[in-house]
Amino acid sequence: MKKIIFMFVVMTFLAYQSNAQEQEDRTIKQERILFGLKAGTNYSNVYDTKGEAFDAKGKIGFVAGAFLAVPLGKMIGFQPEILFSQKGFKADGDLFGTSYSLKRTTSYLDIPLLFAVKPVGFLTLLAGPQYSYLLNQKYDFVNASSSIEQEEAFINDDIRKNTLAFLAGVDVNLEHIVVGARVGWDISNNRGDGSSTTPRYRNTWIQTTLGYRFYY
Repeated sequence: MKKIIFMFVVMTFLAYQSNAQEQEDRTIKQERILFGLKAGTNYSNVYDTKGEAFDAKGKIGFVAGAFLAVPLGKMIGFQPEILFSQKGFKADGDLFGTSYSLKRTTSYLDIPLLFAVKPVGFLTLLAGPQYSYLLNQKYDFVNASSSIEQEEAFINDDIRKNTLAFLAGVDVNLEHIVVGARVGWDISNNRGDGSSTTPRYRNTWIQTTLGYRFYY
């Protein structure tokens, strides 16, 4: 009987030690600065803030980049990112009795600066502003008789290429793997003369990504 009680006490102690070690390892990971890479898709569209007739359809684009998770406490943190991000829209209709289709693809350098809250270890809630720099804009216009493809690259001119947006979303953390989902929308753009205004045609997008975190 004494041996059974002794074995029970030893097993209970070992289980407690193992659980304490796991908790300590988890806490150390949460307090580390993490670097990661990720890639995924944007499902984007635009809408007219003046509510006039403008019927656009969503478009799928590519997104990829890097992020840094900086802990500011056990449950909060700061997560800056740098992303190459494609947005745009598709539209079709009739023009002078001829059907047409239009696709616009805009490529941005996106820099989200996100505030992070971790209610539980595997879940991170994210929200914050995003600066976007327009790198390239491409139009594909097709009708029954012709096809027009136009691509514009922007080099330090005074067009509206700087945009401020807002993001909100969630990351699911599975050790090194991170599955992310978020929504974003433009809130202002640069007029090219140092002032800003609310964009009439705002980008909106749903972003899903798969990432890998490196501990160091």
